Amino acid sequence: MYRQFLPIILLTISNVFMTFAWYGHLKFKGTALWIVILVSWGIALFEYCFQVPANRIGHEFYSAAQLKTIQEVITLVVFSVFSILYLKEEFRWNYLVGFAFIILAVFFIFKKW
Repeated sequence: MYRQFLPIILLTISNVFMTFAWYGHLKFKGTALWIVILVSWGIALFEYCFQVPANRIGHEFYSAAQLKTIQEVITLVVFSVFSILYLKEEFRWNYLVGFAFIILAVFFIFKKW
């Protein structure tokens, strides 16, 4: 049973790295673009070290579509926390509505028809 949750844990760690790789540089707008690209690539390397095993292990328990759906939900949660705490951006009501629709998509993807 533990092994079934390992992909979710690995995907969460992966998403933390990827969120910093993609958006962390927004606080350093004065830094040259080529530098933030190289730093982002360096961070993304660690992201792949978690993403690839997560998908490899996860495919034993989930379909590829289910894995992608799990990853997207994790991405939204991680990004929401990141944007509020790190970027100091406001979380708006319409984001919540959009996330509710994504959760509805999760229902349809995971439902056994």
